[in-house]
Amino acid sequence: MTESEKETNKKTAAASTAASKARQNADKATAPAAETARAAATKTDDAASMAKAGAQRAADSTSAAAHTAAKSVEAGRQAIVSASGQVAAGAKTAWTVLSHRKLVTAGVGAGLTALGAASYVAGRRAERHTLGPVTRLTGGRL
Repeated sequence: MTESEKETNKKTAAASTAASKARQNADKATAPAAETARAAATKTDDAASMAKAGAQRAADSTSAAAHTAAKSVEAGRQAIVSASGQVAAGAKTAWTVLSHRKLVTAGVGAGLTALGAASYVAGRRAERHTLGPVTRLTGGRL
């Protein structure tokens, strides 16, 4: 081996040692930064997870509120439909009575006449004296 080769080998070894030391120094220098970056990443993941959970809770509560509002609107709609149906039935009955007022008047008159006749007959029946069997047989002559 010649002297120039020996020097080249020494330079290569020195360069390799210097590179190794440089890597170690760089590792030592960047270790706190790497730890800080890992910690920041963990905190960021935690924050993102909490934000996601919060957004989910907010979406759930918003959905529940919308569902409740929809139920209330549906209940109100059904109440209005029911009330309008009752109003329509009442109006139909009133219109029927008005359109057939002559028949209604005649029916009321006939009912009152029948009631009066029934009460007259009941009163007449109450005024009759009871007759015994012999008086009934003879027609009241004895």
